[in-house]
Amino acid sequence: MSEHRFEYEPIGCIETPFESPEGMPIQPAGAEGTEGTVRLDEEYTEGLRDLDGFSHCILVYHLHEAGDAGSLRVEPFLDDKERGLFATRAPRRPNPIGLSVVRIGTVDEGEVTVTGIDVVDGTPLLDIKPFVPGFDSPEDAETGWLDVSPSEIRTERSDGRFL
Repeated sequence: MSEHRFEYEPIGCIETPFESPEGMPIQPAGAEGTEGTVRLDEEYTEGLRDLDGFSHCILVYHLHEAGDAGSLRVEPFLDDKERGLFATRAPRRPNPIGLSVVRIGTVDEGEVTVTGIDVVDGTPLLDIKPFVPGFDSPEDAETGWLDVSPSEIRTERSDGRFL
């Protein structure tokens, strides 16, 4: 067990139309067209400078409604077979940290409007990073057991199994 301990403070919050995890898209691909607003606390707004030159960003957030860490084996949304937790995107994790790649609409006065958002309204924001295809999209990536069609990902919704 590591001796390191970490404590993070939110830098803002994410506002979305999703009041609960149940029925919410399970990935940004399933939230295409869904708009949200990322609101930064005032002391962090200066950090948004120059973000408007990017088409997408990565939101890093605390999965505040995911429930306690569950089993290290889970049945993920896109499979009917148990898988190792770290080979899934299941939200109940030892450290409930989530990430989403979203399209940037506008950046203005401490707010970023985004589309393709797949998180619960009021989700605490930990960080924003620009999405850079040359850094973030390896050409030789493989998806392991997750061999599903994009249409399945777009239509699958959270059913509450990780609440």
